Amino acid sequence: MIESAIHRWFERQGWQPFAFQARVWRAMQEGRWGLLHASTGSGKTLATWLGGLLACERRDELKAGSLKILWVTPMRALAADTTATLAATAKELMPDWRVEMRTADTSAAVRARQGKNLPEVLVTTPESLSLLLANTDAQVRLRSVQVVIVDEWHELLANKRGVQVQLAMARLAHWQPNLVCWGMSATLGNLDEALKTLTWASDQTGLLISDETPKQIAIDVVLPPKVERFAWAGHMGLSLIDDVAKRLWQASSTLVFVNTRAQAERWYQALLEHDVNLAGVLGLHHGSLDPAVRQWVEAGLKTGSLRAVVCTSSLDLGVDFLPVEQVLQIGSAKGVARLMQRAGRAGHAPGRIAKLGLVPTHSLEILEAVAAQDAVAQKAIEARHSLTAPMDVLVQHLVTIALGGGFTPHALYTEVRKAYAYRNLDASAWQWALDFVAGGGKALAAYPDYRRVQPDTQGIWRVADRQLGRRHRMSIGTIVSDAMMQVRFWRKGGGGSRLGQVEESFIARLKVGDTFYFAGRLVELVRVREMTAYVKRASDKRAVVPRWLGGNMPLSSELADSMLARLDGAHNDCEPAWLAIKPLLAIQERWSALPSKNYLLVEQWQSREGSHLFFYPFAGRHVHLGLATLLAWRLSQRTPRTFTMAVNDYGFELLCVQPLDINEVMDRQLFDKQTLTADILASLNASELSQRRFREIARVAGLVFQGYPGAKKTAKQIQASSGLFFEVFRQHDPENQLLRQAYDEVLSHELEHNRLAQTLNQIQAMPLNIKVLARPAPFAFPLIVDRLRERLSSEQLSDRVARLVRDLEKAVDA
Repeated sequence: MIESAIHRWFERQGWQPFAFQARVWRAMQEGRWGLLHASTGSGKTLATWLGGLLACERRDELKAGSLKILWVTPMRALAADTTATLAATAKELMPDWRVEMRTADTSAAVRARQGKNLPEVLVTTPESLSLLLANTDAQVRLRSVQVVIVDEWHELLANKRGVQVQLAMARLAHWQPNLVCWGMSATLGNLDEALKTLTWASDQTGLLISDETPKQIAIDVVLPPKVERFAWAGHMGLSLIDDVAKRLWQASSTLVFVNTRAQAERWYQALLEHDVNLAGVLGLHHGSLDPAVRQWVEAGLKTGSLRAVVCTSSLDLGVDFLPVEQVLQIGSAKGVARLMQRAGRAGHAPGRIAKLGLVPTHSLEILEAVAAQDAVAQKAIEARHSLTAPMDVLVQHLVTIALGGGFTPHALYTEVRKAYAYRNLDASAWQWALDFVAGGGKALAAYPDYRRVQPDTQGIWRVADRQLGRRHRMSIGTIVSDAMMQVRFWRKGGGGSRLGQVEESFIARLKVGDTFYFAGRLVELVRVREMTAYVKRASDKRAVVPRWLGGNMPLSSELADSMLARLDGAHNDCEPAWLAIKPLLAIQERWSALPSKNYLLVEQWQSREGSHLFFYPFAGRHVHLGLATLLAWRLSQRTPRTFTMAVNDYGFELLCVQPLDINEVMDRQLFDKQTLTADILASLNASELSQRRFREIARVAGLVFQGYPGAKKTAKQIQASSGLFFEVFRQHDPENQLLRQAYDEVLSHELEHNRLAQTLNQIQAMPLNIKVLARPAPFAFPLIVDRLRERLSSEQLSDRVARLVRDLEKAVDA
């Protein structure tokens, strides 16, 4: 009996099963579907893994020889570690079972062996699972699956990879009516929806099981010797490197989390330069590193040979190493769930306290750190929602299933609607998807390459062309990375000199004729072709200089609400971090007012540059991008004028050379949401934004092929191909579902349209608190610096900011 073996194994470890683990075991034995919610390091893996063995025993499926348990994980590094963990347990409990991994890192030899004989337990990713479904004998090989376990469900729930998992679950449940599926999640605010999303393919009501034992998180804030009263971003937190280095030696092991790969590289090098004794005991871990390097770092954490690792979200998830003693977070994590996930890497075992140190990169992040402490204590965790019927993922899935044995449209339509994202998919959208994979729709009907799926003589839809099938298998997946664009001077015939590279998301939001500062020059955008932005010299000093930072993580609503609650007086005056930030807040209150959830603070300031308006909705930078653009466009429709914009997570600035009447800002129609969608699309370069989104959609839908190994297409070639499709659809097939999806994604992802509408509603319902400033107040200062950053080199910016700070400090002390 496997149940007796499990209890004996626990006894040998000196453990007792937790109550939630026993509940999961019973539920899985009974054939229930469900979601396990428990803190990081609490024993979730043992709960579902051993429950899977019990479920197999109940059905007399413990005999070796076929795939029994499928384990889906969002990351390759996590897959490798999970495989090792499960294999170690299986060696004692199920010695005749094989536990193997199948991801992009798996060798060709192992994949070939698995092609002949799958192991009893397979750990894989959403992409590799879809590849398994694309095999012609997929049903024969996968219908033996008894249990599916989806690890870190919160990381998959709200993206297209999660939709891939939903579709795969619907397929597996169709093949195996007695399938059992369980997900695991550590930090999630909308558990009921997460459960429903995962278990929609089942005819039963899903079961939610939570570990009621709270995870203790001890948070402190690393404070600088002197807190700047006029803060500005851009330091990366390196001013606190001495404090961070000392903390590394005070603990036996530390994870130093940063938010970007570039920041990880910078901090790693800076720590080695600051303290040479860290050489050999400090590691670096992020997703762009070679798998062998990542595995070496993970092994160093397990053995204790590494004292500290600088890492990104690549170590957010449950990679199993010895519990680290502490976690340091450089800068704001921007979300409560993300912060709790990272904190859980410390004391990664039941009953241990997670020690987390927050390292602010500028003074206002001390306020974020204090607010984060409050939000964690109150468990104000963000919700994550499933996408709604992304057509590019559906198109890819149809071709995958056509390769994997074929389908009949009616039966597959019923099956697809068992995936939560497509539960309301109507017949017309389904027919469009069928027509698209059969012939490319109206616009591409004349081209054989887009006749990917055709019915055979028995009415089974299949991929008949082997070349098209091979290309599809090489393109399965929904992960699409952003690209950099070249910036060149425009010269007829091409060949203009190159200025450098800039993020595509910056150029995408500009219109032809807009001017911006780049490489120390004021330039005007002439045209965008393929992956190159062509410019010419400009002389208009009143240029539009939009500050677009769409690649940055926006402040979550929960963390923003916690910050405003602090500013409204919900705080303990004796906390060291709060005392440190109070001088800054005192100046803000003296010169202006504190932002509040009870009113919208608007500041007006007149300088030699023009009229400045500062707004503080505390809605996150994505929403502020939309708000700034919307208000500038609506104001310019009343009176022609040009605005310069800057945004951050707390607010945004509008700068206009022409005088601005404050009564215009008081007009409530300026914040009306009735024409929000039409106005926001009119105010943006919507076509260019949508074309960029379409490139990703076209890749997922299989319109654009990235090339064969060793002959990959360049980003320029992919952009040219997708751009051609975009224009063809726009002109000849305007109702194309992929085209519509591109516009929808611009609104939902680039601008957080729903949150933007909600913010406008809130502004409509609250009074405006308008303050006329004699000089910039502390909350306005970082917005001014961000705007200056667009047209000054780093040296010029530092000098300019230093002068501004000196002048403002003199005004404070006067």
